[in-house]
Amino acid sequence: MRVAATAARRGFRTWRDERPFWAGLFTFAAGLPIIYFPYAHLKFGAIPLALSTSAGAGSLIIGVLLVALAISLWFHQQARVFAGIAVILLALVSFPVANFGGLLIGLTSGLIGGSLACAWIPPTAAAESQPVANPASTTIPAGEDNGGT
Repeated sequence: MRVAATAARRGFRTWRDERPFWAGLFTFAAGLPIIYFPYAHLKFGAIPLALSTSAGAGSLIIGVLLVALAISLWFHQQARVFAGIAVILLALVSFPVANFGGLLIGLTSGLIGGSLACAWIPPTAAAESQPVANPASTTIPAGEDNGGT
């Protein structure tokens, strides 16, 4: 059981390192409050707080698009720049449309996720295949010591 859990964890780590995982996670987390708050009926003590506005459909569309872009970041890494720019634009549009961008939670999470998506660079195979040499362990052939004199 422990071996299977270790193998699953390593497999997930490999999967996570090959894609903009954190950008997708922040984008997914941006879509949830934007979808939730226009339809939620919150109460502070005996005071009901209704955030339902006429922009409920707009916030639903923005939230669903953010969740779809998060999934595309995880499974279609080639579209990361397009998805990152789209996430940033949707997060900025959510500020006036969806109750201050999901009470600023969705807005800030969307801006972070979109920025991470635009900045992510896929790992190269050449960087992984070359071992890093330890300079202290390399030997210097006799007669090539340029350090002391």
